[in-house]
Amino acid sequence: MKYVIMVGDGMADYPLAELDGKTPLMMADTPNMDWVARNGAVGLVRTIPRGFSSGTEIANMSLLGYDPARYFTGRGPLEAASMKVSLEADDVAFRCNLVTLGVFGPQVIMEDFTADHISSEEARQIIQYIDHEMGTEAIRFYPGVSYRHLMVWKGGGSRKGIEGLHLTPPHDIVGKGIFDYLPKVGGKDGIIKLLTRSQILLKEYPVNLARMENGLKPANSIWLWGQGRRPQIPTLADKFGVEGSVISAVDLIKGIGLYAGLEVIDVPGATGYFDTNYRGKAEYGLKELEVKDLVFIHVEAPDEAGHSGDISKKIETIEAFDKEVVGTILEGMRDVGDYRVMVLPDHLTPIPIRTHVPDPVPFAIYDSRNRKTWPEGMSFDEESVKGSGVSIENGYQIMDIFMRGE
Repeated sequence: MKYVIMVGDGMADYPLAELDGKTPLMMADTPNMDWVARNGAVGLVRTIPRGFSSGTEIANMSLLGYDPARYFTGRGPLEAASMKVSLEADDVAFRCNLVTLGVFGPQVIMEDFTADHISSEEARQIIQYIDHEMGTEAIRFYPGVSYRHLMVWKGGGSRKGIEGLHLTPPHDIVGKGIFDYLPKVGGKDGIIKLLTRSQILLKEYPVNLARMENGLKPANSIWLWGQGRRPQIPTLADKFGVEGSVISAVDLIKGIGLYAGLEVIDVPGATGYFDTNYRGKAEYGLKELEVKDLVFIHVEAPDEAGHSGDISKKIETIEAFDKEVVGTILEGMRDVGDYRVMVLPDHLTPIPIRTHVPDPVPFAIYDSRNRKTWPEGMSFDEESVKGSGVSIENGYQIMDIFMRGE
């Protein structure tokens, strides 16, 4: 038996007036996902447990069968694993965004949480400069991809201080004043000092001056969030007796995969943005199935469209995911024998809100040995799958259902 999980990050949405009350997933042309839905098991699954923040890290841990209440310690250490940054037991890893802050009267707002989707090469220069100027024996900065980077606090200070430190993801506060979202307790003084120092250093940094000359937004501050210590997670080999691979352009997803015991497969042209190599991810996934049992394929692009509030781009990326990823996988699976595929978003990233929300998401599972037949009207979208009457409250159970064919 071969297994493929295909995640269109943030695909699900709310009904939009601009689409006559339909969602982007309902409007998109998705014949391949619709085929999986018509011939498989469908329903809704709550990937974000009640009481948890609506993060990609929470949702994807659930999708891989890990109860966040038991295993989640923070986003930072998951990304550290992907970046091959080793953590000692007391080290604390933080996600470090390069962002654009704007001044509007007395307010300093989060203008762009991606710094205009800064290139990885520009970002690498900035993070290395930040590390040179601000790094110490205890604090180190590590360059990642585009706007996504890492800070590690060796020793992590007091455990109580870190546990009381509330940091807000920058994509949750786009267009809002940052002062209300600065930490109030825990290690707040140290965090605020780091943010302020980075703003002073980056104001006249050559990379930013060149970007502004070219009409691009500067990366004029770091933003720290998602802190945590190294988790202890059983592998999928331990849980299900399978060997597998993870394919994603996002360090966070790669890190979750590594903790799950999956091999990270890098695909040329996989960017984590609209221009990602959709087909390449599927083709590399099929190649992995020649020697592995399971492939987890993640595509970030629909989520980026949701964060941008771009309806047409969200529909476009959903259609590309359906054609180039799902379609390519289904075509290739004809030659592998018995198999199961699952397609779903990890969470909603609604256009009106431009950030993640914890609502249940649609899923569809096709088993080549147990084909189901739904009416022709069944399609893969938020509304249609409700007709199955299936709703999984504990999202981490979806992996058991998928792997065991329950």
